[in-house]
Amino acid sequence: EVELPPQGTLAERVRAGGAGVPAFFTATAAGTLIHEGGFPIKFRPGGKEVEIASKPRESRSFGGRDYIMEESITGDFALVKAYAADTRGNLIFRGTANNFNADMAKAGRITIAEVEEIVEPGTIAPGDIHVPGIYVDRVFKSPAGSLQKRIERRTVRRTEDADASGALPAFRERIVRRAAQELQDGMYVNLGIGIPTLCPNFVPKGVTIELQSENGLLGMGPYPDEADIDPDMINAGKETVTTLPGSSLFSSSESFAMIRGGHVDITILGAMQVASNGDLANWIIPGKMVKGMGGAMDLVASGSRVIVTMEHCAKGGAPKILKSCTLPLTGRSVVDRIITELAVIDVTPEGLVLPGGGGGGTVD
Repeated sequence: EVELPPQGTLAERVRAGGAGVPAFFTATAAGTLIHEGGFPIKFRPGGKEVEIASKPRESRSFGGRDYIMEESITGDFALVKAYAADTRGNLIFRGTANNFNADMAKAGRITIAEVEEIVEPGTIAPGDIHVPGIYVDRVFKSPAGSLQKRIERRTVRRTEDADASGALPAFRERIVRRAAQELQDGMYVNLGIGIPTLCPNFVPKGVTIELQSENGLLGMGPYPDEADIDPDMINAGKETVTTLPGSSLFSSSESFAMIRGGHVDITILGAMQVASNGDLANWIIPGKMVKGMGGAMDLVASGSRVIVTMEHCAKGGAPKILKSCTLPLTGRSVVDRIITELAVIDVTPEGLVLPGGGGGGTVD
């Protein structure tokens, strides 16, 4: 049985479980398949018939907005990886390795931590401890020879004389350049994978932004040089990154609290379909393998400005901007602006509007 909740909802369900909170309400996924139920959790042998489907979520309205109830999660065992522990069970993490580890440690009835180093009490300053020992039952040191950490997406900074074949196609660069104009000085920004991650390369001069990554990093810097790659410093897309002066590191639940609380100013992400009322579909094609929706549902439900960057049509010429989405939704009425290689389109209560400054096409 595999349930695929939104990433921020998962983080909060685990955090709530560790804190003894049985359930909570969130705007994330309201009006989607997660809310309505029926998403496959388990298939019968053969993989075609659904044996267990998700149940509809209870919903309530607060302040005129719809919220759904999510139950907390605890585990019989929590298996976590930390950088170091003392013999009292206090844990610390390096870089973005805090992510889900701290919350998982608190939500386990028995928590076992694998660490790279075990030290005596007092070696770790009290203010540096990420997980107090009250949550940890056992610690053990990683076996010799097992400390090499796998890097899923080894990304490095391109040099000025890098092969020009790695340059963006002109139509995609047009999208990225226009999207970068949405970024204003001092904004806190979350960028989805793909085209949006290229926007910082085209930020106007004099504009400084703070990039937020859902796995626990605020103030994300550029890709590292080859010599500076750190497997404990990655972004939500599993790419190696760096920090900037003034950056901060924290857990995934803290990261999504920033998002859910409306503290991120703007979200730029891709889409498979956008409807004329701002409905967004970008996480699943029925019948295709899916790893989950990541943090997209949390981001678009947060109340931040949502910009979609995408090619105007799908492969084969099928339209991606529709009267209504035919794919399962990521969020209802959440998109503020669409930027394609052909146009900039605003989503308004009156429908779709061309504000000008498009991508190089005519209305026809």
